[in-house]
Amino acid sequence: MRKTLLFILLCISHTFYSQADCASALAVCGNSNITYSPSGYGTIKELVNSGSCLDATGEHNSIWYKITIANGGTLTFDLVPNNPDADYDWAIFGPNVNCGSLGAPIRCNAATVIGPGPATGLNMTSTITNALGGSLTPYCKYLDVLPGQTYYLFIDNWVSSTSSTTAPFSLTWGGTATLASPFTDPNIQTYPFIPPGVSPANPSDPREVVICSSSVLFDFSTLSPGIINGNQHFSVSYHTTQNDALTGNNPITTPITVNTTTVFYYSISYTDAANPGNPLNKCKQVGKFKFKDGSITVKNATLTECNNNNAGTALFDLTTADVIGIPNVTKKYYHTMADLNAGTNEITTPTAFVSAEGTIYVKVISEFGCFSVAKITLKFHPVVVVNETTLRSCFIETNSATASFNLINASVTGPQNTVKKYYPSLSDAINQTNEIPTPANYIAPNGVVYVRVLNAQGCYAIAKITLVVIPPVYSAILKDKIICAEDKTILDAGPGFKSYEWSTGATTQTINVGIGVYWVKLKTGECVTTQTVKVIASEQPVVSSIDITNSSVTVSVIGGNPAYKYSLDNIVWQDSNVFSNLPRGDYKIFVKDAYDCDPIVVEIVVPNLINVITPNADGINDVIDYSALGGKQNLIINVFDRYGTKIHQADKLNGYKWDGTVAGRRVPTGTYWYSVLWNENDKKSTPVKFTGWVLVKNRE
Repeated sequence: MRKTLLFILLCISHTFYSQADCASALAVCGNSNITYSPSGYGTIKELVNSGSCLDATGEHNSIWYKITIANGGTLTFDLVPNNPDADYDWAIFGPNVNCGSLGAPIRCNAATVIGPGPATGLNMTSTITNALGGSLTPYCKYLDVLPGQTYYLFIDNWVSSTSSTTAPFSLTWGGTATLASPFTDPNIQTYPFIPPGVSPANPSDPREVVICSSSVLFDFSTLSPGIINGNQHFSVSYHTTQNDALTGNNPITTPITVNTTTVFYYSISYTDAANPGNPLNKCKQVGKFKFKDGSITVKNATLTECNNNNAGTALFDLTTADVIGIPNVTKKYYHTMADLNAGTNEITTPTAFVSAEGTIYVKVISEFGCFSVAKITLKFHPVVVVNETTLRSCFIETNSATASFNLINASVTGPQNTVKKYYPSLSDAINQTNEIPTPANYIAPNGVVYVRVLNAQGCYAIAKITLVVIPPVYSAILKDKIICAEDKTILDAGPGFKSYEWSTGATTQTINVGIGVYWVKLKTGECVTTQTVKVIASEQPVVSSIDITNSSVTVSVIGGNPAYKYSLDNIVWQDSNVFSNLPRGDYKIFVKDAYDCDPIVVEIVVPNLINVITPNADGINDVIDYSALGGKQNLIINVFDRYGTKIHQADKLNGYKWDGTVAGRRVPTGTYWYSVLWNENDKKSTPVKFTGWVLVKNRE
């Protein structure tokens, strides 16, 4: 036998008289236990003159049940009064009889069964089928039943002048047969019924349907789909008493105001639409429930977050607002009460909600669907006050475009905000990337950096620091100078500097120095600029060549700083580089340039001019002989004919002479040209060229 765990089938305290007649017999659905307390009898005394063992006693406090067999076999039952002084009689009619023609009972027992263990019924050991009044045989023989058969069971709590005890009874089925029930047939009830509400703290108490107030207008029909759980051919009615639930009387058909103290009953009924006379149509499962106040209480809350960088918005986690202290609730957040009431524009990212200061509304829904609304006020922490500033720092001498900045010294906020981090760009400061590791010694050119300033609440603002490299300040008048090697000059760094420090050790604006390289440290404010200046010896002019023609000397000069001046005595100077009408002999030529430094001196020789030779071996004018110049460097004499063809070279090998012959043969009488080339024995090896002509007279 299967016993229903969640429902009570034909439960206690049946008090309605209508079930005391056969025509209104209660259906026995399944082998579940029955507890009942009959009171009175029906409108008809059907057992009087019925030919049963109960004819004489009749009906007193009675109840009729109709039994339908599902699976054949043996059928027994135990009928036990709850009070040992109560005396119960009973009779069974059938199989398959009608109330108007029941016939004689097939089992009947009117035995006097009182005292300890006052049980009666059918069992497997008794052999009698009928026990008359006064008999002491409480049990009759079991029934052999077949599927589909129906039987009527009449039970009466006998009362007389000597015995007037009434009490409920318990009816328990036994044997191998099973009784039909739509609630135990999986072909009829496909899914389990689900009782409404939740289990109470005390399992013996009714289940609890949560309402969102201690008193509310409730529509009971809203519970029916959940109870039926998709089973076809079942319906649910609701009642204020258990007897009404058992009989289906006085159902609650419209919403009523309920409270948390009244117990209500629900009745599940089966309807076989194809067989309206099916006895299972009278089967009911009954349960009870009451209402529980599930209202929730919320409180308003305030969230305070950082208005970072004074952006006008902050990032709020709305789920952290302390609006309720119980778990297992659902929260939905809305911008306005109108949105909340309409269920529109729900905030879908409550854990990362960006907002200005304002108000948000949260609908808190319990696990039972009750809700309450709280207000969340969004506030900002005090903003971090910062200001932009500028840092100036002296240039680095090795790279004057940069300077070393102590970013820590930048005054960007008040003393209360002591946590600062420095970044090369605004995006780095926002994202906290590429932090400057050495802010006290930050090497950079002109530009900007950003400082992220935090307060005690962890809020931040970003300030810009403009970096200005103080460039070197040089003297505009201190320039390199060119002087004569033997002179000195005044170096003037100019006015306007805070201090001067020369490489000579002098600390004056000017110094008097000779040739050399000097530096001066010029202080402007707190910056010091080192400026280098050179005093350079003027380049001396150089005599590049000297041409001597007859009695004229032409001096060619390079280098130095033109214009040049020329002199033969270092007293009288001329602008021309030609000296004329000089007799033969040794000379010193003095040359100086525009710097008027000590002149350079070149010693020259104006040779003896030879214009005629008569190579006739008489010892007079036989040869051109410049051996007197043999001490000069690179001395060479070249002889040319009138066509400019070189016909002879006189050098060290031939004694610097020409005897008027070429390859041993005398040249024709005529005029020939010659040039004498040498380098003077001075530091510059000044080249000298002496040119002339000679008439050669050869006698044939």
